[in-house]
Amino acid sequence: MGLRIISVFVVALLLAACQTTPEETKATTGKGGAAAAAPPPAAATTTEEAGRMPGVTPGTQADLVANVGDRIFFDFDKSDIRGDQRQRLDAWADWLKKYPQATVVIEGHCDERGTREYNLALGERRASAAKNYLVAKGIDPKRIQTISYGKERPAVLGSNEAAWAQNRRDVMVVQ
Repeated sequence: MGLRIISVFVVALLLAACQTTPEETKATTGKGGAAAAAPPPAAATTTEEAGRMPGVTPGTQADLVANVGDRIFFDFDKSDIRGDQRQRLDAWADWLKKYPQATVVIEGHCDERGTREYNLALGERRASAAKNYLVAKGIDPKRIQTISYGKERPAVLGSNEAAWAQNRRDVMVVQ
C-alpha cells in the first residue's frame, strides 16, 4: 500500500516538473495566426501601436506570431504555394519591410509519410518556394535563410489527415 502511494506521488511530481507555461513557449510554438486566447489590444496612442499585442516587442518572433502568424501550409506532396496561403506570405513580406533589420529562417516541414530523404528534399522545396515568393515581393534574399527538417519535427503527433495537414508547413523564425 505504501509503495502505491509513493508511486502516485512520484508520477505526480514528474508531471508537474514537465509542465511549461504558455509564456515560456510562445516564441517557438506559434499557431500561425494571432493568439486565440490573448486579450484584445489596449487603446493605442499612435497608429503604429494600433492592432499590436500589449507587452510584445515589435520586430520579434512574438510580434510575428501574435500579429501576422508564423506558418503557411501545403497540400500533400506539393511545394507550390496554395492560393489560400498567399495572404499570409503577403503579410510576411509587409512585416519584413516594416522591420528591415530582421533576418529570418524559413523552416520547411513535411508529414510523416515518405522516406527521410524524400521529405528533406520536399521540405527544402517548400522553404525555397516561400523565400522566392518573398524575394519577388521585394525582400532582400540575404535576409532569408532556408532549412528543411523534413518529417523530423512534427507540430502535431498523429497518423491521420488532421495531423498531417498541420505538419505540411513552413515556419518563419526571426533570428
